[in-house]
Amino acid sequence: LAALSAAFVLVSPTPAFAAGAPCGRTPGLLCSTVTVPLDRTGAVPGTIGLHVEELPATGTPRGTVFLLAGGPGQGSAHTFDLGTVANALVFRFLFPGYTLVAYDDRGTGGSGLLNCPALQTATTVTGEDALASACATSIGAGSPFYGTVDHAADLDAVRSSLGFDKISLYGVSYGTKLALAYASEYPSHVAGLVLDSVLPTDLPDPYSANVARSMPATLDAWCADACKAATPNFAEDVIAVANKLAVKPAKGLVIQPNGRTKSDTLDGASLLSVVVDADLNPGLAAELPAAVHAARLGVMAPLLRLHALDTQTNELSATDLSAGLFAATVCRDGPFPWAADSSPASRPALLKQAIAALPAGTFGPFGNYAAQLGNAVLCDEWPTPSGGAAISPNPLPNVPVLALSGGFDMRTPTAGAQSVIAQFPQGQLVVVPGVGHSVVTADPSECAAVAVHDWVMNGSAASTCPRSGFLVPPLGAFPTTLKTKAGPATTYAIVQKTIREADAAWLLINAQSPVAGVAGGTMTPISIGGYRLDNYSVVPGVALSGQIVLGQSMGVTLSFHGTITVAGKLAAHGDVQLLQNTLTGTLGNRTFG
Repeated sequence: LAALSAAFVLVSPTPAFAAGAPCGRTPGLLCSTVTVPLDRTGAVPGTIGLHVEELPATGTPRGTVFLLAGGPGQGSAHTFDLGTVANALVFRFLFPGYTLVAYDDRGTGGSGLLNCPALQTATTVTGEDALASACATSIGAGSPFYGTVDHAADLDAVRSSLGFDKISLYGVSYGTKLALAYASEYPSHVAGLVLDSVLPTDLPDPYSANVARSMPATLDAWCADACKAATPNFAEDVIAVANKLAVKPAKGLVIQPNGRTKSDTLDGASLLSVVVDADLNPGLAAELPAAVHAARLGVMAPLLRLHALDTQTNELSATDLSAGLFAATVCRDGPFPWAADSSPASRPALLKQAIAALPAGTFGPFGNYAAQLGNAVLCDEWPTPSGGAAISPNPLPNVPVLALSGGFDMRTPTAGAQSVIAQFPQGQLVVVPGVGHSVVTADPSECAAVAVHDWVMNGSAASTCPRSGFLVPPLGAFPTTLKTKAGPATTYAIVQKTIREADAAWLLINAQSPVAGVAGGTMTPISIGGYRLDNYSVVPGVALSGQIVLGQSMGVTLSFHGTITVAGKLAAHGDVQLLQNTLTGTLGNRTFG
């Protein structure tokens, strides 16, 4: 797709062969089922029905775009949801004049969903390999047939069944790897590519070492001056705290919304996972610098709470992201430091030896514990074969390609996009500063979406986007615990920080469920947009109650307003008003604002 207009105008869409029936709420959307063999060699019998959704182009037809979601484990039809009118409008804006096709990959959504409940709800790396192995046992003889090569063959079967000769591909995250694998295996059927958050076909490596190596520079670029109120150096904080937790994990009690406490343990690898997750969660990103810096100073409560909240937000249904399909794909793909036909019993020792033999600096400033970011630790007990599903080494087609990368993307760093674009003479890379993973949907400024639209229409786009503002800016340092009753000025500063933290927590949990404050009380999302505070506290002895409503934003940064009552045995009591993020009111005997 790098000059989609130039590439696709030459391609006349052919009539669709698969019979589709109207579905969804978007006028014209057609749903059909394309049946494919489970095992294309025929050794293992069985078929899979792939759920396919096709939205014909409006206006003069220009071509066809297949939408490929990430994971692996996200069903593309389910994720892109073209049956919702608002979603259809978004993709019609991105690809004007193009027929849109999204189908659920085998093992996802409506295409023979793989659901392994124990693996789906796992919250730690420890023991996940055994859960993955049990998942493979439940899948049975078909478990080796969910690799990327199988997904690419399915894509071609859908293309052929719908009657299209050449197609373009829009991939996000793992969807970019699938798009590249398809382009390599079926080059004559590819008209162009749009790759959002690029995962090259030779990645991830067994340990995701590139993620760890890139992390400090990514954090530095993202924070710049924005984190100075929380920490003098966010990246150094992450390095110091992660390495310390790798030696001695932190344990503590995290307050729950019902007032009870729950034990939480955080080790070095888990902290790195939380940092990676921030590239998909702007609320988590806003909280992390202050929480990690507090942990470096010996105050673990904010960081343990973030770990617990991050774990909670990652609890997805199999329909939204199948952990079983994720394991079946990555454990078949590899690569791993063992032969694909090796005995599962031999692999833990082989993995341990391989990690121990890695050269210094493999994980940048982090220790070998960072290997837990990779897939090898998940797949070492996967039944044979494990790894070895080689993607075609065929040359990539010389087609137009647009790649988009977020400057705050942890899991698919920009270096991967650069390496891929270098292989396409007609390639263009757009880097969006300050934006995380899944650039088009994560960019609040919509610069990335406009870049795709312009490139599709004109064959070129602006090579860079200006740095966007924050939905919620990074928090300042967490207030220190009070030893005596605070005066009005100190209370006012704590109230400001507490409200900003509540804003970030509301965004972190995507306004889905109540959240306990670091020191107690609750923040409960409300249906009109915003939240209610009930004795919500970041510092013991200062509690906030009242309602904060999401208002008309000025630019990208979210705007909040409401009235808050300040109480607590160590606070200067009173009422404050929030209007467009500006706090005024009276505390004790002093008026502010």
